[in-house]
Amino acid sequence: MTLNRIGHLVASQPPVALSARLRAITTSVAASALDLLFPPQCAGCGAPGQEFCDRCAQNVEPLPAAVCPQCGKPQQAAHLCSRCRRGDFPIAMSRAAALHTAPLREAIHALKYDDRPALALPLSRYLVATFRQDPWLRLTPRIDAVVPAPLHPARLQERGYNQSELLAEHFASACHLPIHPDWLERIRATRQQVGLSAFERQQNVFGAFRASPAVAGQILLVVDDVFTTGATLSACADAALAAGAARVYALTLAIPSHAS
Repeated sequence: MTLNRIGHLVASQPPVALSARLRAITTSVAASALDLLFPPQCAGCGAPGQEFCDRCAQNVEPLPAAVCPQCGKPQQAAHLCSRCRRGDFPIAMSRAAALHTAPLREAIHALKYDDRPALALPLSRYLVATFRQDPWLRLTPRIDAVVPAPLHPARLQERGYNQSELLAEHFASACHLPIHPDWLERIRATRQQVGLSAFERQQNVFGAFRASPAVAGQILLVVDDVFTTGATLSACADAALAAGAARVYALTLAIPSHAS
């Protein structure tokens, strides 16, 4: 952007909008300068130039054809898994966009733990692509709101952002769905789920969430980064259903090839 162009924009703006416009221009120029001096490195392979390079994007491993029709867990055959047959999974349907393998696994780790929120945009495209296929196509008109899986305020302050909320924002914008990050909250700080068994994960998040009364009668789509055992998503759904939600679906970026 030339100095003459900037000057024209400044002169044409009312006083209230002027400072906001200047901040936007300054932020854009600063970001462009940083990209020139320190180009982003691909979170998957380290190549310079993109947050998640085209080669890594093409190497994301899709789900196998056979998954549990309810929870989306990869299986030998497309029938209900034992947990869903028992009725222990409160989500009407859950799906992941891809398998939790390299290079997507490294990109998700960088998004969550390496202070790289810009990765949410390229990674959210996998959620969008998944949602635009069956079995979601017939459900799209029935989704009332996208709700990201929440972080506890202490964890949010430590990390600076909720990676699931960033993914959900980009996804909801692309799919023209309303998003309500405040409809679910985490009311109890919990241990990180990494390294815990399926039972420990379930106990860790039991009663950790609370839903707003606004969810009553609503059909929700909860968005999260990784489905490992489904404990977090189940706890979110339990809270929403207890507050009167009509139904809860879930969509995640990745799932292990042998989810337990």
